[in-house]
Amino acid sequence: MGDILSRLESDSVIVADGAMGTMLQEAGLPAGMAPEGWLLENPDAVRDVHRAYVEAGADLILTCTFGGTRTRLERSGLADRLTEINRWAVEIAREAAGDKAYVAGDIGPLGEFLAPLGKITYEQAADVFAEQAAALAEAGVDVLYIETMSDLNEVRAAVEGARQAGSGISVFATLSFDAHGRTNMGVRPEQAAETLLALGVDAFGANCGATLEMTEGAIVKMHEAAPQAPLIAKPNAGKPRLVGQEVVYDATPEDMAEYARRFVALGARVVGACCGSTPAHIAAVARAVRG
Repeated sequence: MGDILSRLESDSVIVADGAMGTMLQEAGLPAGMAPEGWLLENPDAVRDVHRAYVEAGADLILTCTFGGTRTRLERSGLADRLTEINRWAVEIAREAAGDKAYVAGDIGPLGEFLAPLGKITYEQAADVFAEQAAALAEAGVDVLYIETMSDLNEVRAAVEGARQAGSGISVFATLSFDAHGRTNMGVRPEQAAETLLALGVDAFGANCGATLEMTEGAIVKMHEAAPQAPLIAKPNAGKPRLVGQEVVYDATPEDMAEYARRFVALGARVVGACCGSTPAHIAAVARAVRG
């Protein structure tokens, strides 16, 4: 397939995968349990999700390591297995990807505020991110993929940690924007674009978010701020709502396909989906952007 940076710089669009957490819940992940811990005992379930996305047309799959930092694993009593979990997640994803898809080492937020709102300092945060990034890089990911961020300082720390540990591996980063057009920490899309451009990440954009329209709005602003930058769009499958005891996402595969076309027109070079999406959504996205 060639390296991911060369692919990113070509005219083709990279189709990313969809949700992992909601797919694992359907496969039996108990409510409240960390997917990173569950994969140790249920690797086949995680591998099956990866394979389903590859078969649907994904060129890029994210490892099951969103909560793979020490700060998050400590909550489940798994901090001492950090390296094992991250490496095992990469191996599972690599088996599913074969020679058909790139493997991204997924790095999510720390789950706590940085100082002065919280206790963890910027330097400590960078070290925590570097620890996970090192485990992912050593296991052989194609890109370090920072996602669902809301605080610019945390994004900076994550990128710094990835740079410390990644040995030249490409770095992608995305933030999540809400109904007010900002992250829940008040970051505007154009502000994020300018910061990430200055940090030299290889691609950046928006993921998660409450609605497809919100993600589109963020991508519009990012494209205006950095018109030449390769953008990433990985929205939720619509706004979640509770039906009885079940969380339902309303966006259909056709809805996701239509927005994927819009994202590409706005400069997105990586398109996929986030919470509530399925392989059917990714198959529709793949058809739309390759058609």
